[in-house]
Amino acid sequence: MKVKSAVLTISSVLALAINMSAQTTDSTAKFKPHGNLWALTFGDYAFKGNADTVGNPPGRGTNQYSKMPVDARFFQFRRVYLGYNYDLSPKFSAEVLLAAENDYYEGSIGNQSAAGDVLANNKFAPFLKLADVRWKNIFSGTDLVLGEMYTPAFPMLSETVWGYRSIERTVADLRGTPSYDQGISLQGRFDKNANFGYNVMVGNGDGAVAVNNNFQMFYGDVWAKFLDKRLIIDLYQDYRKLDWNAIDTLTNGFHHDRNTTKLLVAYTTPKFTVGAEAMQTTLMGDVEASSITRTYYYTTLATAISTYVRGRIYKDKLGFFARYDNYNPGNKISEITNNHKIISYTAITSSYDPTTKEQFLTFGIDYTPFPNVHLMPNFYLNTYTCTLPSKDYDLNPKGSGTIGTDAVYRLTVYFIFGKSDNIRY
Repeated sequence: MKVKSAVLTISSVLALAINMSAQTTDSTAKFKPHGNLWALTFGDYAFKGNADTVGNPPGRGTNQYSKMPVDARFFQFRRVYLGYNYDLSPKFSAEVLLAAENDYYEGSIGNQSAAGDVLANNKFAPFLKLADVRWKNIFSGTDLVLGEMYTPAFPMLSETVWGYRSIERTVADLRGTPSYDQGISLQGRFDKNANFGYNVMVGNGDGAVAVNNNFQMFYGDVWAKFLDKRLIIDLYQDYRKLDWNAIDTLTNGFHHDRNTTKLLVAYTTPKFTVGAEAMQTTLMGDVEASSITRTYYYTTLATAISTYVRGRIYKDKLGFFARYDNYNPGNKISEITNNHKIISYTAITSSYDPTTKEQFLTFGIDYTPFPNVHLMPNFYLNTYTCTLPSKDYDLNPKGSGTIGTDAVYRLTVYFIFGKSDNIRY
């Protein structure tokens, strides 16, 4: 009886295994690999009504309008994407994205130089922005992604919540936090309803360009959704060494690293969204200061807060958006200006120049005559304020004045095909 019982048990297990195998084989057999071609474009007709005149050459900031002269008027592509997504199997998918971005110039009319992603002949320069493969559910609720991909910094969540990348980048993107990188990532959720999740990544920290040092960048992000997923809380942290040499005033070797902490809190519904994003970035040794006898390296501490609102005015045809950012990279500027031995200094990372605060404002109307086609008249304003005391203006060429403004009036056109309108940019 024991032998018979054992035989029956083994037979049952084998039958169950064969049945499950048959179901899996049948499911795989029904799957057919398939792909999807998609594209998006946004650009503007823009008129610059006012320009910052501080500095030589004039113009502070690092945005696409920062050094353009007053009265400049032009048509401009700011982004063109051509992407392809492919499902290889129920467990594996891949994506490739070609991008052409930032078609703009700097300098006075007739004496301009290309500053965006353009070729030597000033034509648009497409590059490979994404090329990755995703292993779905490598373990419960988590995907493994390999290749060149979106980072956890903002494209996966906060950029989608803001919803108007076609108008302006998020505050973290504006200040040089990588939005895409080459590396390995785990993206997952902690519960079946996807109310809590995470995204961790190790990458080169150099985006699409060739690796130029041995220091990887570490990214981490955790998020939670409450009140039927209307309330979103997202916490992000990154760290990377940039240079790591013993400090030597003869060779200018120095310790140089960066880390950013960012918190997003937003309340979003299909008709209305309000959000706030706070960020702090510390760059150790990022300001190189000189005295008569030696070189000093000072740490930059930059803070920013971005607040925004967007919503629908009439069904899916008419909407609105508004946003205000306050950015201060000069929280430690007094450590430099109070040192009477310093005769000159410069920030190694230009987007974290501690001598200039910035306040950014934009608002506009979103008219959608047809799904996935948007016409958006909007106003763009960036104001610069010098952080230096007047007695120290001679230490920095951009300290010769206090306030300056870039004001741009735009008609932005955005369209997409082959994908939902609600995608990452």
